[in-house]
Amino acid sequence: MEKILDIIEAIAHEKNISREHAIEAFKEALTNTAKKLTSFTSNFEVTIDNDTKTYSIHKVITVVADDDEQLYVEVGKDDHKEKILSDAFMPLSEAKEFDDSLEIGDKLTEEFILEEHGRTASANLFRELEYHIQRRIEQDLFEKYREKVGSVMLGTVNRIDADDNTHVEIGELKGILTLRNRIKGEKFKRGDTIRALLRYVSVDPQYGLFLELTRTSPKFLEALMASEVPEIADGVVEIVNAARIPGERAKIALKTDQMNVDPIGAAVGVKGVRINAVSEELNGENIDCIEYSPIPEIFITRALSPAITQSIKVDQEEKKAVINITGDQKAKAIGKSGINIRLASMLTGYTIELNEVEGVTERQPESAKGGEADKTKDTSALADLFK
Repeated sequence: MEKILDIIEAIAHEKNISREHAIEAFKEALTNTAKKLTSFTSNFEVTIDNDTKTYSIHKVITVVADDDEQLYVEVGKDDHKEKILSDAFMPLSEAKEFDDSLEIGDKLTEEFILEEHGRTASANLFRELEYHIQRRIEQDLFEKYREKVGSVMLGTVNRIDADDNTHVEIGELKGILTLRNRIKGEKFKRGDTIRALLRYVSVDPQYGLFLELTRTSPKFLEALMASEVPEIADGVVEIVNAARIPGERAKIALKTDQMNVDPIGAAVGVKGVRINAVSEELNGENIDCIEYSPIPEIFITRALSPAITQSIKVDQEEKKAVINITGDQKAKAIGKSGINIRLASMLTGYTIELNEVEGVTERQPESAKGGEADKTKDTSALADLFK
């Protein structure tokens, strides 16, 4: 016991926890051990002298009024509850018998010598210290990984359980990638290295402290884009929102405040190298990059790309947009199994209703010589867009 504080510091170093947390665990272990050897109603204070590397335990009794409710503690459960006297408090009348100068609120202290209780004290202290050190380790790990929630984690697949959950080793902890958080069609085997978004840190009776991972969240797409596109990581290009149908298609809205930066070009990269790297990580998911506009009509029109709309009417209060569109563009607007219009709605936050109108929409042919297109002063098409 003379070198106990040196041992505590060695444990802190070995278990990779702070010295302060190790000392806190030691204090709690001493307090609980003293209570087990006396009474659970007792109150103890532990003092640590860092200069001499010694400790002391004192039993503290507080003087209260004779009719104070703190003098009694309820024990037992349900119908078997009973009140017993608490060792942590003393009525004023009794305290006056020891010292007539004592008043309500004064504290009486008595040193508690742990060594006087022999092997029982040592065994109890060892169990308590082991328990509280483990709790501090878990607390430090919890805080460490809680700060990383929303970031991409790299881990190695350890096993696949009967429920098809993928167990991943990540540093000191294990992560769990459930079936619903996995992209459709993905299959992993033991030893595979995978990337996933840290959704949250949790404590479970079965798994203990673990990390819940996901590869289906739009935030995972955003994090991957930030890792592949330096302009996004540096804040030059901002991701306003992202919408995904995992493994199939995604839309991501980008903007920049710098006039000389093309947000779409930066995200796509030369010959699509950046966007293709993200798509490959997402099991071949098609990703549409859209330039954000604060004007809902323009933003919604862009979100429905590659369909070309005729006109749009937006109700900002109801968050609803009614779009006139020709029959040849309607299928493009809806997309396979409704995927395009669903993603556009998720990205913009508006309910989109398509209204088919007569006619055929044709794109303006490019000049055969590749020259500048003829300029026009006719603004009727722009006026129709905002009807």
